[in-house]
Amino acid sequence: MPRSWPAAEIAQMILDGFDDYREHFRQITDGARARFEGALWQAAQLASAARINLYEQKVSEISQGLRSTFAGQDLLDADQWPRVKSAYIRLIDLRFDDELAETWYNSTFCSLFSHDLISDGCMFIHTTRPALRQARAAQTRTYRPAGQLNHALAQMFTDFAFDEPYADLPGDLHRLEARLRESLPDWVCKDPQLSIELFSSVLYRNKGAYLVGRLYTRDEQWPLAIAFLHREGQGVQIDALITDEAEVSIIFSFTRSYFMVDVPVPAEFIGFLKRILPGKHVAELYTSIGFYKHGKSEFYRALINHLATTDDRFIMAPGVRGMVMTVFTLPGFNTVFKLIKDRFSPSKNVSRATVIEKYRLVKSVDRVGRMADTQEFADFRFPLSKFEPECLAELLEVAPSTVVVEGDQVLIRHSWTERRMTPLNLYLENANPAQIREALDDYGLAIKQLAAANIFPGDMLLKNFGVTRHGRVVFYDYDEICYLTEANFRHIPQPRTPEDEMASEPWYSIGPLDVFPEEFPPFLFADAGQRRLFNELHGEIYDADYWKSLQAAILEGKVIDVFPYRRKGLDVA
Repeated sequence: MPRSWPAAEIAQMILDGFDDYREHFRQITDGARARFEGALWQAAQLASAARINLYEQKVSEISQGLRSTFAGQDLLDADQWPRVKSAYIRLIDLRFDDELAETWYNSTFCSLFSHDLISDGCMFIHTTRPALRQARAAQTRTYRPAGQLNHALAQMFTDFAFDEPYADLPGDLHRLEARLRESLPDWVCKDPQLSIELFSSVLYRNKGAYLVGRLYTRDEQWPLAIAFLHREGQGVQIDALITDEAEVSIIFSFTRSYFMVDVPVPAEFIGFLKRILPGKHVAELYTSIGFYKHGKSEFYRALINHLATTDDRFIMAPGVRGMVMTVFTLPGFNTVFKLIKDRFSPSKNVSRATVIEKYRLVKSVDRVGRMADTQEFADFRFPLSKFEPECLAELLEVAPSTVVVEGDQVLIRHSWTERRMTPLNLYLENANPAQIREALDDYGLAIKQLAAANIFPGDMLLKNFGVTRHGRVVFYDYDEICYLTEANFRHIPQPRTPEDEMASEPWYSIGPLDVFPEEFPPFLFADAGQRRLFNELHGEIYDADYWKSLQAAILEGKVIDVFPYRRKGLDVA
């Protein structure tokens, strides 16, 4: 190979593609404030989807550009790519988004080469960044009340003013101070060393805006999130203050859409969030602010580290076996791995391509805290020794085109990962009456909130929902989802004759998108007590007119409120 092989030029072109992606990402993100101030909620939804799709679009562009620019120069000689990696490392060493730049390089490499060629010599399987990054102060603003909490709060909201005026800032500040004193131990607000540290950029998502930070004294700290709403024509309102770690964690949940926020130094913002939400993995935090590809990198690194440092072995996930997907897990790693079966149950009228389309759809829609985010992987390779024999045997039986044993490795050609949850049907089997009532109420809310986001789950069986560590009910089986506005909700027609009423099969025609909510009760609940309780809590779900009213609201352009926090104390609506 000639010495003139263009490793440095290839590295520079990859980085130029990354800069182009980052600029377009920044432009979409920076528009979030204007969309919030203008109450442009449909535009916000479109921007969210556009930003998610941007990454693959830009990777495709740079891949095509490399092939064109370096045609005839052995671009695809993988033996030369360690030189590209070395050149690239030199280019990104002084950047503030260097960890994201590594992931971009990996994506570009994978777009050019077979996954069989993935190695740490050619790619950043392990990051080079921690040893190279210099410590820098996080971009935050700090307020020290010194016993004058009301003055500090007033200064905060002067600093974080919107172009759209507050509807009632004095009243909001009064309620905010009262809520803060109620939420914290009595001595905290009197402590002369109390400080309030806020990230300097506002976070935007859907119809809300958030300040995020912490309150701290010399010995203790509490996370802090302050939520804003903009009621069109009514100004900006401070809607909630949250200091409970679990509730702030839910705002950053894997079940929600990604925030729009200006983060000049992503790693430092993630470090800041990690300090106030120690139960969150960094992969989930990166994903929550739109860097889902880097979240995928961090997840993969955590997975291979877990496999290398524990005796954990893959087993089949507990619960009813799926008719379309097969699911396995690592007991000590809070994730499930989902594969499409080679053959579906006869009752499932879907194709493999349709299932893939449905799972990818979930990435770009508003998940409203009720659908688990997924990461799609190609060509996972795991040690054969890491599989329990029964698990591997079942995977090879139901998905032989996807699961292949190659020597001492198992190749998983295509999979999705999701956060592991307790299947709702299993949860209810072991729950007490109060827990059953709470779970079924949240199950109904999940269905309603998905509908508000224009998502109809299709198969609403209990086994397709899970319960998170925070007790929230979340949908996770996507092979039958559709937009709510695509479904045709119908009342069951009255029988024309006694023979119609006694017939074992419907006497009326049923289209492929027809849904009869009156049929839900026996379909969803084998347990008569649970059926009666759910009817008491959410009986309108059984009425076709309820669903039609939601469809009408969505078709009129309404974006329905779904809040990621409990609205109490500061409620202004």
